[in-house]
Amino acid sequence: SSGINAEYGGTANCTFQMEGYVFKKRTESCIIDIKKTWEKLLLAARVIASIENPSDVCVISSRNFGQRAVLKFASHTSSTAIAGRFTPGTFTNQIQAAFKEPRLLVVTDPRADHQAIMESSYVNIPVIAFCNTDSPTKYVDIAIPCNINSSDSIGLMWWMLAREVLRMRGSIHRTVEWEIMPDLFFYRDETKEAEAEVAAEPVITESAPTFTAPTTTDWAADAGGDWGADTNTDWTA
Repeated sequence: SSGINAEYGGTANCTFQMEGYVFKKRTESCIIDIKKTWEKLLLAARVIASIENPSDVCVISSRNFGQRAVLKFASHTSSTAIAGRFTPGTFTNQIQAAFKEPRLLVVTDPRADHQAIMESSYVNIPVIAFCNTDSPTKYVDIAIPCNINSSDSIGLMWWMLAREVLRMRGSIHRTVEWEIMPDLFFYRDETKEAEAEVAAEPVITESAPTFTAPTTTDWAADAGGDWGADTNTDWTA
């Protein structure tokens, strides 16, 4: 529910290209029209599903919030994922080992993934991008308006896009609920999870072992013999 609530909450600023997707403006933020978000999501899914070879679709996220989402999207839709730093020249430098020639590009943040969008304009690759109200839309062909500042919102949007792509391909039916949970697309902070696990562990206090003094024993009485007696024995007799 947090992802759904955060999905239509934009930023305080709004570019003139994104004004058509704003439902209402407030002093602290802009409210995104969720109906238009759904329409653009269906359009993007239709374009992705029309690509004959799924691996020709390249999904990119340089931000941490979207890296897990693009990897999950790629695994479910058989597309190519670039999570983390985008190496300059991936689409333009043929000598490079990581050179790719995708037919379609899907990015998480137009501002953070500007290098990939710029290179796609050199080689005529269409771009689908998740855009906030203040995101630059230069060289973006299909902008999906949503809140890209929230990790839950990014994960939910990638999950919904993956589900629609699979539905349009016929892999899953619309009447049947997709068994993949949206939580798998959400960003997970491992350090916070580790701290939470440590805090949840019960504290075991070990009591100091009790020391009991040994009882005094009369060793001479236990021996049962006269230690001062002559023990010389003639073994030759």
